[in-house]
Amino acid sequence: MGIGRDSRHKHYKTGGRSKTSIKKRKYEMGRPATLCKLGAKRVRPVRCRGGNMKYRALRLDSGNYAWGSENVTKKVRILDVVYNASSNELVRTKTLLKNTIIQIDAQPFKQWYLKKFGMELGKKVKKGDKKEEAADEDKKSRHVVFKQKARASKQKLDPALEEQFQSGRLLACIASRPGQCGRCDGYILEGEELVFYKRKLEKKKKA
Repeated sequence: MGIGRDSRHKHYKTGGRSKTSIKKRKYEMGRPATLCKLGAKRVRPVRCRGGNMKYRALRLDSGNYAWGSENVTKKVRILDVVYNASSNELVRTKTLLKNTIIQIDAQPFKQWYLKKFGMELGKKVKKGDKKEEAADEDKKSRHVVFKQKARASKQKLDPALEEQFQSGRLLACIASRPGQCGRCDGYILEGEELVFYKRKLEKKKKA
């Protein structure tokens, strides 16, 4: 028997059983969960009712992630699955679902930040490094250097986010549904949301 999404087979609120007078219908059909895993890209098209198409992502390893406060989106690699509110089993099996907390590669965002503000994120500055920075500035035109300095003077970065750039891994949340659209897109965690999930992860480590 296939998966059905009808409610005719259910009991009444009072506990009585309803008499089923019709069989299962095609429009009540359901399909098994995809449970997209972390791995080399593998997507399958599925024809749905009305000739519409769904794209079942069986495995994915990258996606487009937005850095909301900076208004920039980059295609990045997904490195690991770290938290899922519904089950730890989904973390263990590295299953990609909507609202799963994952770790993504910070490098594309680092490169963008360096190009826009002339500042390298996650780099501890030593005395000798200042000479190197001066040499880099010589390669750029004065116009670009002043433009970057003007941007950097107004720029304020969340310390919790800056700390993550040092490790080269950012915490992000999946916003798309990989089993429906075949993509694994989302956004970088910031502010209160980042604090909330960091606390959850620390709690999980102690347990």
